[in-house]
Formats: sequence, C-alpha cells, structure tokens
Amino acid sequence: MQTGGKLLSIVVPMFNEEPTVGDIIRRLKAVLEATGFRFEVIVVDDFSRDHSVMIAGKESVKVVGLKHHFGKGNALRVGFAEARGDIIATIDSDGSHLPEELPLLLRPVARGKADFVIGSRFLDNGEGTSKNINQAGNRLFTALIRILIVNPISDSQSGYRVMTRQVLQNMRLKSVGYEIESEMLVKTARKHFRIREVPITSKQRTYGRSGVDPLVDGCKILLSILSAYVRS
Repeated sequence: MQTGGKLLSIVVPMFNEEPTVGDIIRRLKAVLEATGFRFEVIVVDDFSRDHSVMIAGKESVKVVGLKHHFGKGNALRVGFAEARGDIIATIDSDGSHLPEELPLLLRPVARGKADFVIGSRFLDNGEGTSKNINQAGNRLFTALIRILIVNPISDSQSGYRVMTRQVLQNMRLKSVGYEIESEMLVKTARKHFRIREVPITSKQRTYGRSGVDPLVDGCKILLSILSAYVRS
C-alpha cells in the first residue's frame, strides 16, 4: 500500500473489554506492520471496572485512562485529541470488527479517492449482527441521514472508520455517547468531504452485553443528527 510516509493513528475506545482487547490490539499491530504505515495505537479506557487497562497496557501501545465513565463519544474525542496521525482510524474493542479488514478501509484514503470511509455491515446486502431492534434503529437513522446529506450510505452507525486529519480539523464534536457516529457523518458531509463505504464482516459479541440503550441512545442519536445538520 502506498503510504507516502504518512502517520496512521488508530483510536480504540474501551469499556470493560477484558476478554477481547488484548487480541484486538495484537491483531491490529500485525496488520498495521504489514501495510507499511508508520502508526500509533491509542487505547482510551472509559473507566473500565475489569482488567482491560492492565491487559491493554501489556501490548506496548498508548493507553489513556479516563477518571470517569462518560461514554463512547467522549472516549473517541479524547483519542482524537491525542492522535498525531495524518490519517485517523477508529475500531471497536469488543471484537465485532476484524482488524484484518482495516486495509479495505485504508485503501480509498491512501489512494486519495476518499476523505472519510465507513466500514458498512449492510453494504452488498449484508445483514449485520446486531439485535433486530438495533438494526431497525440503525436503518431508520441511516434513512434520515441519507435524506439530509443526499448520500446513499447504508450504515450510519458503524464505528469502523478511516478519515483524514483534515476531516477532524473541520468539525467540532460535542457528542458524549454513541451518537458521535451520526454527528461525525453529518458534519463531514456538510463540509463536502468525500464519503465512501466498503463492506465489512461484523461479528456478534459473544460475551457480556452491549451498552446501547435503544430508547435513550436512540433519542440522543436522533437529536444529534438534527443538531449536526442545522449547526454545521
């Protein structure tokens, strides 16, 4: 892959992911070394109550520990502030995203074909892996965003993303929770950056439970979409 000597920052938000985070980091590093990019991995711990921080700390990556549990959006914003890369990627730490597919998201940005790339669980008739109620919410929010930004996206809530530093520098993020994905997408589109999707494989969480509350987080996502559109 043509890297142009650019630095790639990977931001990994984490909250109680003891069973998976070590494996995700090791696989990420192996994939990144194969790409030829200079890279940094930044794990942002959202005040985990298990051994996630200890496990991540053994993997020779930067671990930023937060003193309170605020939410995924806050963790990502902290990670973005720490990132020094020309290109920034985000990946979940629960094992639902495959590190081995990161080059698929990187390629359009590295080739100058896109500024913001989303790994879609639903592109090419994919079905995703989330519960039916979450899938329905995702499709509803995606449909609304498609209308607002006039872009045929298929997965507005995916947390597997790659973007240029210019994209981040041209938006002021405010989200604290899961609504950050919608806020970022709408604001990126409103700034007329080039957005692309690539199909990814999404694995179902095999332990614990998702922190997403369909009702509470759904309302936050809806408000975030409208606010980002109006205020961008």
